[in-house]
Amino acid sequence: MDAVTDKSKKRLYESRIIQEDITQLAKNLKSYHKHFENSTFLVTGAGGFLGNYITLLLRHMNQHHLHNKKLKAILLDNFITGYEQQIISDDHIVFRRQNVIEPVKLDEKVDYIIHAAGIASPVYYTKYPIETMDVGTIGTRNMLELAREKKVKSFLFTSSSEVYGDPDSRHVPTREEYRGNVAVIGPRACYDESKRYGETMCSAFWNVYETPVKMVRPFNVYGPGIRPDDYRVLPNFIEHALRKQPLPIHGDGRNTRSFCYINDGVEALFRVLFSEANGEAFNLGNPEPEISIQELAHYVQKAMPYPVEIVNIDPPHAVYAKSDPKRRCPDITKLSTVTGYKPRYGLEEGLKRTIAWFQEF
Repeated sequence: MDAVTDKSKKRLYESRIIQEDITQLAKNLKSYHKHFENSTFLVTGAGGFLGNYITLLLRHMNQHHLHNKKLKAILLDNFITGYEQQIISDDHIVFRRQNVIEPVKLDEKVDYIIHAAGIASPVYYTKYPIETMDVGTIGTRNMLELAREKKVKSFLFTSSSEVYGDPDSRHVPTREEYRGNVAVIGPRACYDESKRYGETMCSAFWNVYETPVKMVRPFNVYGPGIRPDDYRVLPNFIEHALRKQPLPIHGDGRNTRSFCYINDGVEALFRVLFSEANGEAFNLGNPEPEISIQELAHYVQKAMPYPVEIVNIDPPHAVYAKSDPKRRCPDITKLSTVTGYKPRYGLEEGLKRTIAWFQEF
């Protein structure tokens, strides 16, 4: 395994870039610090990309802000795609190896649940389609039952922009009210439909039991800590660029995306978690800019200190060849209105920080 791919072996908290991110994230959430005090958080998918930043933030809050009102956290993961070596335990933050499709039994009180477990990379969820569906359906039901039992203050389900499928261009930027253009069978269906089902289950628990649920639909979150080998476009481009290999564009590169830096994504997540918007779903992302994959390749090309070529290739996997959405960009009006969220990181700055993280080790 080469130095780039071996990044997963490094401890994220050792990264200067990530330390800076977490410190800034805590500052950005200063008005919410009282919600962290003496609270117990349960985080599923703690070894994943989002989960790692969430747990590093919780650890940082204890170390630098909460003093004699420290939080507790219970971290769950079965590491089908997460990294065990990234989990940090101490007297206040404990880890349990747990597949959430099995009922979770806890004696402790729980104030907040962040259900971030899932298999988000198309290459991996097509490799593990049953497991992908199980975590979004059975796993979500189990976590909702736990939330009901513990009478939590708030439950957050990390859904996905994939619930919209391949949206009609008339509905891009996409609002939460859009019902989607989806396929219930096909290469992406196992992930898309598990998230749609998960949202429906969350809504049912709010309507029937008044479990205080919220749902977020992330749009292309990226940044330090993302798996270099998960084959999504930005880490794939950066990995190739650092190897001085051509950046591979699948097809003509005209499909568009908008990208959200991890700090913005996690800040928005906690803003929703601590809100009173029960039963609501929110787009989570940065709508600026919506750019083509061809344009994205040029962004990466310009960020490198040496020449890097760009090549167009046939999509290497059916999930990209047959079902890649043509456009994806969120309307975040609802999120901004309810929580005050505004993206802080533009694509150039976020890309610069992500490349710097890849280069750190």
